[in-house]
Amino acid sequence: MRCCTSILILWGISGGLAAQDWTKNTDQWVELRSEDGWLLDLKYATEDNFVGHVIYDCARCFLRPDAARALTQMNEELKKLGIQVKLFDCYRPLAVQWELWEEVPDPQYVADPRKGSMHNRGQAIDVTLVDIESGKALDMGTDFDFFGKRAYHSTTPELSSEIQKNRSLLKSTMEKHGFLPIRTEWWHYSYRASQWPVFEDKWDCE
Repeated sequence: MRCCTSILILWGISGGLAAQDWTKNTDQWVELRSEDGWLLDLKYATEDNFVGHVIYDCARCFLRPDAARALTQMNEELKKLGIQVKLFDCYRPLAVQWELWEEVPDPQYVADPRKGSMHNRGQAIDVTLVDIESGKALDMGTDFDFFGKRAYHSTTPELSSEIQKNRSLLKSTMEKHGFLPIRTEWWHYSYRASQWPVFEDKWDCE
């Protein structure tokens, strides 16, 4: 019985307690908050996403510290041009990845949850650019989560020069600060200077 009790105590320390407190572990996670000046439009906390219903219980944005630092530097650079980033998605719990995969089991658009995505590691963001003075998003040619060639990074004739300029600004500035794009989504960038493990826990709603 003493052995089993010890196991239960250890589980409580390494499992339940850790799961409860992970959002406060600043060595591993940074929360980007609207009260700190971040523009958040976390689509999976709304019905405005490709599955058409709310997935997150509340809108919170977490990243790994190195990714958060790089994004902060990138955002400060853009602010000098009168532009700032707006975030659509950040860290994504693995259970949510499974839910999205069940809707669209196509690795061109949704990473296979058996491998885990960079979102599941806290190293990816979905992002656009906003004009600070007007508060309006720059025209990127499609909505977030548009699945089709119009959202690809490759230039297509139907995209105006303004759209191409806006996408190029986002892409070049993100890449300068260590974020890499994927071919099929103009909004998705991953920070790959380090490798964090896939994470599963959801955040509490305050």
